[in-house]
Amino acid sequence: MGNDHVAKRYVCKSAVRQSRREGPEAADWRQLDLRGCESAPLSETSSGGDVREPTTFRACWSPEFIYFEIHCVDHYAVSRFAERDDPLYEQDVVELFIECGEEEGGPYVELEVSPNNVVFDAKVWNNGNGGIAAIDVAWNMDGLVTEVEERDSARIYRMAIPTSYFAKKPAPGVSWRFNVYRIDEDEAGVREFQAWSPTGAINYHLQSRFGELIFE
Repeated sequence: MGNDHVAKRYVCKSAVRQSRREGPEAADWRQLDLRGCESAPLSETSSGGDVREPTTFRACWSPEFIYFEIHCVDHYAVSRFAERDDPLYEQDVVELFIECGEEEGGPYVELEVSPNNVVFDAKVWNNGNGGIAAIDVAWNMDGLVTEVEERDSARIYRMAIPTSYFAKKPAPGVSWRFNVYRIDEDEAGVREFQAWSPTGAINYHLQSRFGELIFE
């Protein structure tokens, strides 16, 4: 990996609601108008080049939730896991890594969703070189809401992530460090690794390559 890496930035707009409902229903994306949110593409994680099946994401926020919508062109899916915290990363999956902001070099949250809407969630401590020093898979993000919609050779993954798990609360001018990933296997068993902020290697745990989520 070279030293010319420039951190990517995603401007995350405040959620525009189509209704004024509150409570548990606030995690429902159908209330949100996402048309003003930037659509950001993923690329091949090692080279930053083009990918076989394109992926984009959009995000917005409220005081209670961060909303992610990840759109994947997907003509073929490999997904046999059925239980929470199964090793989804061994097959097709989308992933979000978000720093918790608890302390310098502190943990980040790893969230994964399979094509069958199975969830893997964990807290991860990095060794500073892209390796895992510790991981807490028993930890669950209670209140996380996910869904997967199939539409016209595509899968749309949606996550509503409770902000209560993060030390820095969303507000205009606040930023989080994060990355968005996808693993996609084709019919021949060839796996493609995608990232919003390319890591320069087939390693999603290179924390120094995370980008910024800037709340507006």
